[in-house]
Amino acid sequence: MTRTVLDMIGEARARVSAVGPQAAAEQAAAGSVLLDVREAEEWQHGHIDQSVPAPRGLLEFFADPTSPRHKVALEPTMRVIVVCASGARAALAAATLQDMGYTDVAVLEGGFNEWKAAGMPTCEHDYAGI
Repeated sequence: MTRTVLDMIGEARARVSAVGPQAAAEQAAAGSVLLDVREAEEWQHGHIDQSVPAPRGLLEFFADPTSPRHKVALEPTMRVIVVCASGARAALAAATLQDMGYTDVAVLEGGFNEWKAAGMPTCEHDYAGI
């Protein structure tokens, strides 16, 4: 039987923890990495300050320490909180990070939309990460 994307998202959410906006902000202030897997166009029109942009399609390349495209902010032993617009892409990305050996991964519950709804700070500037 074919697995649907909803099946995959459900499986990913079942194995990855989630944190709310306030907890994510506190953890980021304490050194956790906020990893934004939205597309560059989404990111430049609003994102969490200090978040690391890594569009979902490039995640594996940015997360792999042996890749020439590796982002130094991403280390398998660091706490990584994955952000997308609503949480679905983040769940898939977080599961991928776990598969790659990342040991402390969570998803921002409700994504960037929930972050904004909670009145948390955002910023805008051009994406220059690719």
